[in-house]
Amino acid sequence: MASNHPSSSLNDIKLTLPNPRNTVPTLELEGQKEFDYSKRSQWLRAAVLGANDGLVSTASLMMGVGAVKQDIKAMILTGFAGLVAGACSMAIGEFVSVYSQLDIELAQMKRDKERATNGQMDKDGEENGDNGQENGLPNPLQAASASALSFSVGAMVPLLAASFIRSYRARLGAVIAAVTVALVAFGWIGAVLGKVPVVRSSLRVLIGGWLAMAITYGLTKLIGVNAL
Repeated sequence: MASNHPSSSLNDIKLTLPNPRNTVPTLELEGQKEFDYSKRSQWLRAAVLGANDGLVSTASLMMGVGAVKQDIKAMILTGFAGLVAGACSMAIGEFVSVYSQLDIELAQMKRDKERATNGQMDKDGEENGDNGQENGLPNPLQAASASALSFSVGAMVPLLAASFIRSYRARLGAVIAAVTVALVAFGWIGAVLGKVPVVRSSLRVLIGGWLAMAITYGLTKLIGVNAL
């Protein structure tokens, strides 16, 4: 009886091995990180806002001048002045705005470091946290450059559309058509990059651009005919 006891105990021992089917998906999920589209918000906002502003403001200026002057030279000079002034204004405004945001975030990081005690965080964790925060800080020069460049690209659309057409009515029609296509394109690009509904974004940009041109043309026409 004593000789059978050890053998029976050994037979009762069961080894439980991990199921590879349960571990592989966990490892795969941990290795896969879904891209955070909010990280694109800073430069995307500056680029889309700059392009829309350049397109709409320059086209509206040209339409407003075209409401009272049929001279092609007046329209082109007005559009070019709007391009230069708008690009400088967008770049400076974006730089100041983002730099203010950067100062606020740096000040907050400094306050967080001062509140943290040596016993609350280990050295490695603190360094990793600081590196992650520094990598996510906004870049004023990047935002300013994106605003100025995108504004210039948008402003070039009505300028190029009106540059080679002598007929007054055909020139206005070409500007409206070119701006319409560009508004839809900018709205589509912004929606695709930001992963938002394309149709709604494009319609919002298109209707806003049409309203700006129509209001500028109508008010300038009214003032030019009655007051001047």
